[in-house]
Amino acid sequence: MDKVQQSKSDRITPYNVALVGNPNCGKTTLFNALTGLRQKVANYPGVTVERKSGELADAWGNKYKLIDLPGLYSLTPRSLDEKIASDIVQGKSPHESPVDLIIVAADASNLGRGLYLCSQVCETGTPTILVLNMMDIVERRGMTIDVQALSERLKIPVIPAVAKKNIGVKEIRDTLSNVLKQSPQKNTGVIPDKPEVEKEAAQGHAAIHARYDAIDAILNEVIKYSSNADESISDKIDRVLTHKIWGPLIMFLVLSTIFQAVYSWAAAPMEYIENSVTAAGELIRQSIPAGMLRDLLVDGVIAGVGAVLVFLPQILLLFLFISILEDSGYLSRVAFILDRVMAHIGLTGQSVIPLLSSFACAVPGIMAARTIHNTRDRLITILIAPFMSCSARLPVYTLMIGAFIPSIWFGGIFYLPAFTLLCMYILGIVASVLSAALLGKFIMKGQKSNFIMELPHYRVPIWRFVFLRVYEAGWAFVQNAGKIILAISIILWALASYPKPDHPDNSKNFIHQTYAGCIGHFIEPAIRPLGFDWKIGVGLITSFAAREVMVSTLGTLYNVQDADETSISLRQAMKRDRHSDSGKPVYTPLSAISLMVFFVLACQCMSTLAIIRRETNTWRWPIFLFIYMLVLAYGASFVVYQTGLLLGFV
Repeated sequence: MDKVQQSKSDRITPYNVALVGNPNCGKTTLFNALTGLRQKVANYPGVTVERKSGELADAWGNKYKLIDLPGLYSLTPRSLDEKIASDIVQGKSPHESPVDLIIVAADASNLGRGLYLCSQVCETGTPTILVLNMMDIVERRGMTIDVQALSERLKIPVIPAVAKKNIGVKEIRDTLSNVLKQSPQKNTGVIPDKPEVEKEAAQGHAAIHARYDAIDAILNEVIKYSSNADESISDKIDRVLTHKIWGPLIMFLVLSTIFQAVYSWAAAPMEYIENSVTAAGELIRQSIPAGMLRDLLVDGVIAGVGAVLVFLPQILLLFLFISILEDSGYLSRVAFILDRVMAHIGLTGQSVIPLLSSFACAVPGIMAARTIHNTRDRLITILIAPFMSCSARLPVYTLMIGAFIPSIWFGGIFYLPAFTLLCMYILGIVASVLSAALLGKFIMKGQKSNFIMELPHYRVPIWRFVFLRVYEAGWAFVQNAGKIILAISIILWALASYPKPDHPDNSKNFIHQTYAGCIGHFIEPAIRPLGFDWKIGVGLITSFAAREVMVSTLGTLYNVQDADETSISLRQAMKRDRHSDSGKPVYTPLSAISLMVFFVLACQCMSTLAIIRRETNTWRWPIFLFIYMLVLAYGASFVVYQTGLLLGFV
């Protein structure tokens, strides 16, 4: 064993290794392959915003802490996430120890862009390894890269790899210690007569052109093209999917199919879970003597948590489709197509990715806005992201649609419940677009921005990462049900159970006299014009902790109210609910639509407001957004419900 390697293996603290690369070069896939850690893998720019790290070891026992940095094109940052990566690479970060080694991941099929970043990294003087990822695409395009010649020109190790197949991963591990023992040298021979990277911005375009000229010379030397090299498969597909006419039509068809599948495919497992929850409640009711403990378990825990878990299949399906769109590369095409639309409201396609991410959850969507270079565009994107219908709204939509929207097919193509669900998502998009246009007239009006987006290659999704992401999303949903929703369900059960009625004759309507009933009846006059009753009012208050708590709230209230009756599902309970004085239904299709419209437009999520506070560093914007969305939601629901009544709908 090498003496240097032997001494290195005796080191207690691991070496700090930074992994950098352009967006869409497969950097995060390489990170997962090296460390075995779970992390989101996607094909659109800027997906890795937060710092991720993991540990690995080589054959000699040396340990390394690998940091997965945000994607960037150069060490001259244009956005917050690029500045984070640039500072760490150059040893300027106050939050990270200086790195001992840097791994630069490059898309081998687009080597020029990767070499620009690599040349800058080499000039920092830190030992560097260049990994040529996606070599399988290079072969399919009829290209050959002289890896040895490239290594000699750059004066650093160059390793070909296909990260998704673990090809080259062992070679990277084996190379780490050999690179660390070499003496660092700033001048790699790429641009021998030019200044270092920290001075490049001051040199202007001349330094940039000189760097690209040197890189072009290297590319001409190390890359050979086959005489029968043809247009790539991705380019052929893009001629259709990004077409001016066919592109938007196909996009609408894809999204419509997804929403229809989310609703119809989940029907059977949802019914199974619903029946299981009902059976569990009945089993406990029969097994435990009557008393407070039985009421708490059946009417509080099982009714509240179970009402939300019913919608787990739809959450899993939604994340499955989002993951497939991301990993296949199609989501970036959606951003490209919608860039034309965004231009009309003063934004660019760079805002599309954070907004699309917000369909899963607004919190990571808002954080993804860090990749937007323009300050004005970033702020507007943050403020309109909560309009996207996140997965937490889905249980509310599904409850209302399942209970009150009839199962009707139009022309054998459109299923009315699925079409209604799609309309809710479209309403959120329209509201965000109009809000962006309105905000753009008042926020930093003078700033203009342009958008250049790199479209990644189409790829077959890495299924283990797809299903892992679906699993993690489902587990997070279940954990949420086990923490926030469980706690709120227990508290709400207590509020809906006490004080007990003084006389047995009043037990039928005792819930109106409980603490929850008093709270609901207090705010009912304000929400009655929207078609809401006091139970919905209680749900609106509790759902501020998490939107899906609305469902568990109704589940708890109805289970408490009907504790002595035959157990029925929440959807059935809401359909059967009648006003005691008139005998008319408490909820109708019109009131259901009004409630869904309210949930589309209201910012019922304290986590979203908290992350906006963190990203904008002020409470002014989250407070403004909460009031703005609340007024908009109330006004829209009022118009929908009152107009429906005037037209004779119920």
